[in-house]
Amino acid sequence: MSQHPSHDLIGITDVAAKLPQFISKVPNLLSGLKQAYLRTPNTPAGLGIAFEKAVKRNPHGMALLFEDQKFSYQALNEWANQIGHYFLSIGAKKGDVITVMIENRPELVATVIALAKIGVTAALVNTSQVGKVLAHSINLVKPIAVIVGEECRAAVDEIRHDLNLSADRFYWFADQETKKDAGLAPQGFSNLAEKIDAFAKFNTPTTHSVLGKDGLFYIYTSGTTGLPKAVIFTHSRWTLAYGTYGHVLNLGKDDVMYVTLPLYHATGIVVCWCGVIAGAGTLALRRKYSTSAFWKDVQKFDASAIGYVGELCRYLMDASPSDLEKGHRVTKMIGNGMRPNIWDKFKQRFGIEEILELYASSEGNVGFSNVFNFDNTVGFSPTPYAIIQFDKEKNAPVYDAKGGCIKVKKGEVGLLIGKITRRSPFDGYTDPEKNKSVILKDVFKSGDAYFNTGDLVRDIGFRHAQFVDRLGDTFRWKGENVSTTEVENMVSEYEKITEAVVYGVEIPNTNGRAGMAAITLADGAELNEQDLAQMLVSFKKCLPAYAVPVFLRVQKQVETTGTFKYQKNKLKEQAFDPKKTDERLLVLLPNSSAYADLTQQVFDNIQAYQYRF
Repeated sequence: MSQHPSHDLIGITDVAAKLPQFISKVPNLLSGLKQAYLRTPNTPAGLGIAFEKAVKRNPHGMALLFEDQKFSYQALNEWANQIGHYFLSIGAKKGDVITVMIENRPELVATVIALAKIGVTAALVNTSQVGKVLAHSINLVKPIAVIVGEECRAAVDEIRHDLNLSADRFYWFADQETKKDAGLAPQGFSNLAEKIDAFAKFNTPTTHSVLGKDGLFYIYTSGTTGLPKAVIFTHSRWTLAYGTYGHVLNLGKDDVMYVTLPLYHATGIVVCWCGVIAGAGTLALRRKYSTSAFWKDVQKFDASAIGYVGELCRYLMDASPSDLEKGHRVTKMIGNGMRPNIWDKFKQRFGIEEILELYASSEGNVGFSNVFNFDNTVGFSPTPYAIIQFDKEKNAPVYDAKGGCIKVKKGEVGLLIGKITRRSPFDGYTDPEKNKSVILKDVFKSGDAYFNTGDLVRDIGFRHAQFVDRLGDTFRWKGENVSTTEVENMVSEYEKITEAVVYGVEIPNTNGRAGMAAITLADGAELNEQDLAQMLVSFKKCLPAYAVPVFLRVQKQVETTGTFKYQKNKLKEQAFDPKKTDERLLVLLPNSSAYADLTQQVFDNIQAYQYRF
């Protein structure tokens, strides 16, 4: 979100105008806040307790819809209990970790509930990961077992010999309705649907012994070091999201939330789902997002709310108008990344009354949500935070004469930092060194500590903010964080490439930044037609689809600074414009099986939005 005009600034009169609409939410919100803020690290809390509460409120109501499958709260709870009892029987205990790699479908949801109830942390691996990256992600969290859906088995099989797991701890779900037909497990895997069949359906005895400080999920985030980092998401943090975002959404038993976002991301599994659980409503899942199926599904499931990221909104706006996008029940949506230039148009076109845009990072301790339903904002934050002056050139905060940080004025952009307190702790990464690097100390007074979000935001008043940009060596594309270092390492493995510098570049009318790699070839090497296809095959083998570079720039040599840092700013500025360089530029156009030369004509077509990246 870039700079916005002054009419986006919020004052007391603007808030007053929103109060009548807000007041209707207050009872639900107070109930949520009570749960959110009464929690401590040592009190029972989390997903298991909240889900069992929803089961009591609405046992026969629908908890989950997927394709033609339906599960009531009672049925889903009983299924989760069977999985939980099974893992307790093999000695799984609180604090253990189990890796889960299943696409959006009921087996994933039941497994996550089950592990939450027994205090086992579910490591939610990105289902598009392969090769070294996948092996790293699994080994990083030292799991006692892996649960894999048939749809991801080939990726796990490929790296199985690299995993630090005993052979009998690989569990499998068939890619079908396993409650009706367990299927036949492949060699080397235990059929989890068969294993659980004989186990009890009553609640596990462990649910209320799970405390706020216990781990619920590991969610993976790309960072500047290359390989994914695992961020611990505690039950306490989930309860905070449930008590705030979950209750702000104000869903009830008759509401259906349609979610196409991957559940290995916090927006899907935490933000969207906790709103459903808070209202004892229905989660309608789709395995993967599809523009053509979106409004069909909304009608089929009679959805009243949707989960979103910015990219999804853009795809829907780009699609041709259809009768299906009218006459539905959707009035609310929750998510992040809605671009300001389509915000109003989106509401008008699809009849949306409330966009609960929010801001939260998987690892951070500060969150915003659009509780007052203003336009073009990530919303309001009740947690202690500051927005401080930041020097982008020096990549450091601006300090006053006494060595303290300086808050920005209303309307200005700065670095968002979250105050670390008992109520808003920093749960952090698996790597202690990484934790140290993101904590700022003695910010305003001696002894205080703040989490550095790495995000630039604009202070628009009344504790509201607008997201502006992300600092550091990551960029977002297709709703995913892409690590430049990881991509550099993998691109450089192609036999003709000796070095790669990766950065994000903006494509008009898209969200985030597309990946671009400035590559240096081995002495005497040239890229021929065969290479243009073969490089793509090679990149796809070791990188998730969203991380495969969209653009390549073939350099004679890589320019570096005096301290041997890549001159990325210059490369970013020139981007993929053929007028700004005489070096060869290549592009991977949508649905292509090879890179192609980026001519002036192709560049002009990209600028004119002729291709849908």
